[in-house]
Parts: sequence; structure tokens; C-alpha cells
Amino acid sequence: MGRTVVELFYDVISPYTWLGFEVLCRYQHIWNIDLRLRPGFLGGIMQQTGNKPPAMLPKRAEYMLKDITRMAKYYQVPITISADDFQRILRTSSLAAMRFITAIDMTQPQYLEPLSREFWIRFWSQHEDISQPENILTVAQQAGLSSELSQKTLEMISSPKVKDRLRETTDQAMKYGAFGMPAVVAHYNGEPHLFFGSDRLELLGSVIGEKWLGPAPS
Repeated sequence: MGRTVVELFYDVISPYTWLGFEVLCRYQHIWNIDLRLRPGFLGGIMQQTGNKPPAMLPKRAEYMLKDITRMAKYYQVPITISADDFQRILRTSSLAAMRFITAIDMTQPQYLEPLSREFWIRFWSQHEDISQPENILTVAQQAGLSSELSQKTLEMISSPKVKDRLRETTDQAMKYGAFGMPAVVAHYNGEPHLFFGSDRLELLGSVIGEKWLGPAPS
């Protein structure tokens, strides 16, 4: 049998997406899958689908604080979160970061996984900004990109080619039915299967005929 193509549509502004990202990166070496990381723009999906950030509902925000903390421990992902983070998300645009990640995907895809991870670490572990050019360059160098490559990539984020690619990827996620992130699409038995959220990966395994070994398989 051929490998099952699994697409992960993601934005580094989302803590739940970081959980799913890390688990799928672990399972790409265990399951018979071809994992394709698809950087998109969560803000665009929310706007076009009429979705709202879950933390805008006070009781849900209260629950999310506990839920993300528990899931981070269970998934072994170093997210730290406080009530202040919800306002921090609303004040931060991930557009420049996701364009930078998109530009890397288009030119130096070998850096896509570590670069994406470093953006999450900076925003969700170190609680630092990811929206300004100087912060983006810092993240890039933490991910192993040279100063020259980082600067060259930063210059690409205003190009129509990069903007169009990010928009197309975001639109494709919505064509599959995405209304938020993470949006995981498994291409199995000739059709796409959409799974929303980082807590549906066990179900993903069941659908594609793979064994779930927990979020951090040894």
C-alpha cells in the first residue's frame, strides 16, 4: 500500500495547533503517512467563516486555561499559558510570521518543521513577540537559518508570490471544510477526511488503519 497523505493546516498563533503539530511530527516516523505541513492564516479562516476565538466566551476561556495546561503536560509540549495570553493573542497578528514560514516552505522546505516549532516556542514558551521583523529574524536564526537566508526570506514576505501562496493554502483548508486550526486532512480511499483539533488524532489513526500509541510514542 502507498503512504497516506496527511496535510496539517496550521498557524503558530494557535496553542492547540502546536500540540497537534508535535504529535503528527512524531507519528510521521511511525505511521505509514506522508505528512505535509501546510502553513495557513488562522485570522483569514476565522474572518471568512464567521468563527470567533473560543476565549471570547468567559467560561470557555476559564476552561481553556486548565485544558491547555493539562494537554501540554500530557502531550509533552512546553506550552505555558495564563489569562493574559488571551489578550496577547488578540493583540498579535501572525500574518508576517506565516508569510515568512510560507516563504521558507517555497524555497528551503527542510527548515519548515524546525522554523515553525521555534515560532511556537517563542510565542507560547517564552511569551515573546513574533510579529515584528526583528523578532522574526531572531526566530529564524534559532531555527538554524543563516543571517543571509533569514534576511533574504524576510524580504520575500511582501512579494505577491508569497502572499498568494499563503492565501491559496488558507482557501484550500476552507474548501476541505476547515473553520479553525489545526485542520488535519487525511487523503484515504480516494477522498479527503477532515479532522479538527489536536484531540482527534487517535480517530485519525483509526480511519486510516494505523495504531494509536499515545501522544508521545517511544
